[in-house]
Amino acid sequence: MPSRRKLIELDADEIRDYLDTEKTLIIVGNGHNGYPHPMPMWFAQDADGAIRCTTFTKSQKVLNWRRDPKATLLVESGVEYAELKGVVIYATCEVIDDNDEVKDTLVAINSRGRNLDDEGRAKLRAAVSGTAAKRVVLKFTPVRYLTWDHAKLGGRY
Repeated sequence: MPSRRKLIELDADEIRDYLDTEKTLIIVGNGHNGYPHPMPMWFAQDADGAIRCTTFTKSQKVLNWRRDPKATLLVESGVEYAELKGVVIYATCEVIDDNDEVKDTLVAINSRGRNLDDEGRAKLRAAVSGTAAKRVVLKFTPVRYLTWDHAKLGGRY
């Protein structure tokens, strides 16, 4: 009989699907004072599984990840125990200071859940262009996942 831990794990497709349905994740870097620095962020997932966010170039998050690229990301949901579901992603962070990548990432984040045609995407890109010059991309490349989905237990705890 498999362990309870194995019973609730998500496979790669389930992880991708879950991340595609959630809008906010908590990103955690190592702060300058040694304390973890958690922040909620909207995000988009690349085809290769990298997680992308944008933030202001001068933010503390950027300073932290330029100094130490290790990151922990958390997406979780559920109110009742039987509904608890989540993904922890241990990752490395790359700070990308490229205006086109910032715009692409902002469009990807802001178009999630919307069926935009080429014209709609172009309008969205124009709309985010004003803020893009002050921002960078935080690209998180997953190293390891820790997952759980209590619904897989079928009410048996």
